[in-house]
Amino acid sequence: MSTATQSNSSGGVWAASWRRLKTDRVGVVSMGIVGAFLLLVLLAATNLVASNWQQEVGVPNAPPTLTGPQPQEDTGTIAAPKGPNVDLSDIDPLAPRYAEWAERAKAFKTEEVTKAETLPLGGDRLGRDVLAKVIKGAEVSIFVGLAAAVVATLIGTVLGALSGFFGGKLGDLLEWVYNVFTAIPSILLIFAFAAIFPRGMGAVVAILALTGWTGIYRLIRAEFMKHRVREYVRSAEAIGASQASRMFKHILPNVSHVALVQLSLHVVGFIKSEVILSYLGLGVGVDQVSWGTMLAEAQNELILGYWWQLTVVAAFMAVFVTAFALFTDALRDALDPKLRGLE
Repeated sequence: MSTATQSNSSGGVWAASWRRLKTDRVGVVSMGIVGAFLLLVLLAATNLVASNWQQEVGVPNAPPTLTGPQPQEDTGTIAAPKGPNVDLSDIDPLAPRYAEWAERAKAFKTEEVTKAETLPLGGDRLGRDVLAKVIKGAEVSIFVGLAAAVVATLIGTVLGALSGFFGGKLGDLLEWVYNVFTAIPSILLIFAFAAIFPRGMGAVVAILALTGWTGIYRLIRAEFMKHRVREYVRSAEAIGASQASRMFKHILPNVSHVALVQLSLHVVGFIKSEVILSYLGLGVGVDQVSWGTMLAEAQNELILGYWWQLTVVAAFMAVFVTAFALFTDALRDALDPKLRGLE
C-alpha cells in the first residue's frame, strides 16, 4: 500500500467512524450531554455563570425552593418589665452619654443585605448557592480530568512510540520504567505524589498524568511494533522517509484511534481520582471548590439533616460520568476496525 493510499484510507476511516457514531442514538445523546457540560465549564471559566459562588446570598443552610423556607424557630423573647424606666444617672456615670453615642453610631451603621430564605437547589452552611458551587466545581473537576487525560495520553503515546518503533536498549529502558510504575498500586502512587506536591489544580493534573500513562504506553507500544514492519512503512523507508516521519506521519495516524479511546476512558477515571483527593484534602486549594470538596462539606451537613448539597453534587457527577462512559463506549465501537469492516 502506497503512502498516498494510506493517507486517503486514514481519512476514510474517520468518515466511516463518524457515520457509525451517528447511528448510535445512545452515543449521540450522551455526546450531547457531555457537550452541554463542557459548554457549562467554558461559561464558568469565563465568569459568565457561577461567578458569585463565594457570596453568601442566602441564610445558612437555606433549603431548596421546592421545599419552601424553614419554619421559624422560637427565639424565646423576654417580656419587658412593667413600670416606669429607672433613672441610671445616679448609679452609672456614663448614662448621660448613651444618647450621644447612639446618634454617632447611626453614621457608621452598615446596611444589612436581605438574604434569601430559599435558593433554587439550596444553600450550604454559609448561605452560598449550591447550584453556583456545583457548576464551579464542575469546571474544576472536569478540567482536571480532561487536562490530566491529555497529558497522560501524550506521555504514553510518545514513550510507547519510541519503545515500539526503536526497541533495543531504549525499549528495554522504557520497559523498566513502565514496570517500576506498574509494580506499585496506583492509589498508593497517587497518595505518594500528593504528599510531595503542593495543593492546587496544576499539581493534581501532574499527579494524575504521572500515574496514568502506563496503560496508554502499553497499547501504543504494541501498535507501533505491529505497524513498523508493514508494507506502507517499509515503502516510506525505501523512498527516504526519516524515522520521525515514519513514526508520526505514517504510523501514528493509523493508531490514533487507540490513543483517542484511551484518552476518553481516562477522563472518567481521573475525575473520580480528583474527587477522592479533594475529598481527603489532598486535591485543590482551600480557595477553590470541586465536587470532592463539596462532598466533604455535605458529609457534615447530612448529619444535621441538610441533604441538598450531597444530592445535587451526586446527581451532577452521576449524569456526567454516565454520559461520558456511554459516549466512550459508542466512540470505541465507532473506531473499532473490525466493526467498521462490517459496513
